[in-house]
Order: sequence, then structure tokens, then C-alpha cells
Amino acid sequence: MVIELDGSVGEGGGQVLRNAIAIAALLRKRIRVYNIRAKRNPPGLRPQHMTAVKAVAELCGGEVSGLHIGSTEIVLIPGESRGTSYVFDAGTAGSTTLMLQSLLPVMSFAKHRLSVELRGGTNNPLAPPVDYIETVLLPVLSRMGVRANLRLLRRGFYPRGGGIIQVSTEPVKRLSPIELVEVGEVEEVMVYAYSCNLPAHIVDRISKRSEELLRANGVKDVRIVREVLQRGNSKCSLDPGTGVILVARTSAGAVIGSDALGERGVPSEVVANRAVDSLIGQLKYPVDRHLGDQLIIWTALAAGRSRFTVSELTSHTMTSIEVVRSMVHAKFDVDGKLGGPATITCEGIGLTT
Repeated sequence: MVIELDGSVGEGGGQVLRNAIAIAALLRKRIRVYNIRAKRNPPGLRPQHMTAVKAVAELCGGEVSGLHIGSTEIVLIPGESRGTSYVFDAGTAGSTTLMLQSLLPVMSFAKHRLSVELRGGTNNPLAPPVDYIETVLLPVLSRMGVRANLRLLRRGFYPRGGGIIQVSTEPVKRLSPIELVEVGEVEEVMVYAYSCNLPAHIVDRISKRSEELLRANGVKDVRIVREVLQRGNSKCSLDPGTGVILVARTSAGAVIGSDALGERGVPSEVVANRAVDSLIGQLKYPVDRHLGDQLIIWTALAAGRSRFTVSELTSHTMTSIEVVRSMVHAKFDVDGKLGGPATITCEGIGLTT
């Protein structure tokens, strides 16, 4: 049986491809994806998408055709997993965390421990920063039984990338469902402010402004972690960059994140404002808008009924639901409207290794 998937479905971006190839590898089904990134300019595969597809193919011992820049169609034929350690390099500042979105489910359901090194961008616009994956996504997935460890070896910013992350996983036999509908009271907010090849005062200003705004909004326990890296430090990026991620933890066990990336000409205080404003607007709900999107594939694979309330139902999330539902036939129910809070319920298929 060949799965035929129109890559222009929903938002028609790279997310469709990332979900599709991961699921095809897990189900061991041949898949043809066409109209890849049809709604993006330029359409077709970019380096990070090519790297993700190639990586999934290698992890599942499969074969893939159509891998070239600008390609709008690929065919993946999964095989049998063989290796235990891999290195994949986008060769650009392409997002390592977006590549990981395809790889992590495949790695988790492998029959043995796997280790993957990904090279590219670690802190990119329009992609979850590596810090978010480490402090928000992985802790939440651990409740479902995912056993993954991430190490940031070097940051990577646009334009050259060069960042390095290492991810290792232990085999999962079956995922447990998750329930995140109660938010509780905010117990603490961690402020992770970082910079590479920039003056130290930038991180100081970002963290100071973040703390001021959080306390003004009633957050009593604010904890600051500063990372200022300069050339000569092995973790320092090739190009200058800065940013901040905020992580709120609540009495009900919710982990809520928001982030902002620095831009040339944008004051440090504005970077802090963006991150804090985003977080404060989501603290009434246990799942932030980005985590909501990333939980879709995992709840579909889990055994039983998952339910979570997200601060904002995005078109990204609805596209994930459409793709995942069509491929694994998990049952989704969405109570809410696009752009507003919503409770998502999923009856997972209970995939086993």
C-alpha cells in the first residue's frame, strides 16, 4: 500500500512533510508526498527539509527519491533500522529543531538506543529554539514515556548556522496518554537569556527587563539564567546572536514557554517585552500555542485518550491534526475556534514497537 499525501493541505508548509515522513517510517508504509511546500515562496524542498527526509530514511533503513533543492515530490520506502549513531548536517542555518520534529518519534520507537547529532541552526526565526525543546517539550513528553536527552554543543544562528545538538533516546514500547487541562498557580518563571559574540550588557538588559515585567504582572519567583559566550568558547556560535526563553511552571504541573529572538537594530528591552507579553497572555492555559502543535503526533501515537487545553488554536495545529488524522486514523475532537483557546481530545492508536 502506498500513502499518497498532498503537501499543500492546510498551511501547505514543511510541517506537512515532517509529520508525514515520520508517520510513514513508524508505520513502515511507502509514502509519496507531492505539492511539497506548495504555499511557500519558494515552494519545494529547502536544505533543512532535504536533511530531515534523508535522516528519517537512514534511521528507518529506507530508500528515498526526489531529494533535491526545489523538489515538490518525494517517495520514501521504509526499511529496517540498522545503525545506532548518526550525524546529519543541513549545511546551512536550517533549523535543527525542525529536523528533530521528524526524527524524534522515529528514534523513540526504535528497537534500540539511538544517538543523533544534528548540525545547522539552533535558534532560528519561525522555529522552536533548542532551549524550548529542552525545557518545555521534552519534560512534557517524558510524562508520556518518551526517554530522550538533548545536549547543546554549539549554538547556531543565521546566516551560517554551524550549531550542533546531540539527541539520544531509549526505546519506547508504548506511549501513555496525557491530560493537561488544569493550569494551577504559577510557582516560578525561569528566564534564560543568551548571547554569542555580543557585549555582555545585552543579556543583562534582556534579563533585567524580563524580570521587571514579570514581577509587575504578579510573578513572585523569577529565576535568571544568563549565558554570555564569546569566541574561544566551544559552545559559541559562528555568527552573533541573542535571545531569551521564558519557562513558567505551575502548581498543576504545567510547563508554559515563550521566546523571542534578538534582531539587528531592535533594543534588548523590546526583545524582553515580546517574550514576556507572549507568556503573560498564555498563563491562563496549561499548554502554550507551540506545544499544542507539537503534541498532536505524540497523542495520536499514544494508547488511549489524551486531552489538553491550548492557549491558542493555530492553523499550524489544525494542519497537524489534518495530516496525522488522515495517516493514522486517530480520532480528534477540537472544542474551540481558530485564534482562541481550545481543548483538544485525541483517541490515540496505541502504536507499539
